[in-house]
Amino acid sequence: MPTLTNSTPISAELQVTEAPLPSMLTIEDIQKLLPHRYPFLLIDRIVENVPGERAVGIKNVTFNEPFFQGHFPGRPIMPGVLIVEALAQVGGVMLLQLDDMRDKLTLFAGIDKVRFRRPVVPGDQLILRVELLCIKQRRFGKMHGRAEVDGQLVSEGELMFSLVD
Repeated sequence: MPTLTNSTPISAELQVTEAPLPSMLTIEDIQKLLPHRYPFLLIDRIVENVPGERAVGIKNVTFNEPFFQGHFPGRPIMPGVLIVEALAQVGGVMLLQLDDMRDKLTLFAGIDKVRFRRPVVPGDQLILRVELLCIKQRRFGKMHGRAEVDGQLVSEGELMFSLVD
């Protein structure tokens, strides 16, 4: 079980007090949690969901994405920064389901050890996995993110975030 930096289990401090949440979330459910909208909402579905611990999301990459017009003409490749943003959005969904986090905004505070292993192109389906590593003072935290296509690692790294009102 993940722990806070003071060795308190995360699930002991961050609890969902309502009825159990669904393990899968649709785009409509995601939009209720995240403030992002087209063209910057980069996840289509959550297929695994354990609030405060981990989540798995899906991004279906299509040729119609606005960034492909300029990245790159004749050889469309999804920008790495948007892959990291998609991972962060899955992490935001995971956090914002917790009762005391629902009215918060999650912002990047840092990105460490991120590496890119292969390009993401139109037609790929990104599987975006995040696991909460720690939360400090209910204001800052860290998660590990991993993006895959067809079982192959695309990118992984640590994402730090800040929770603001």
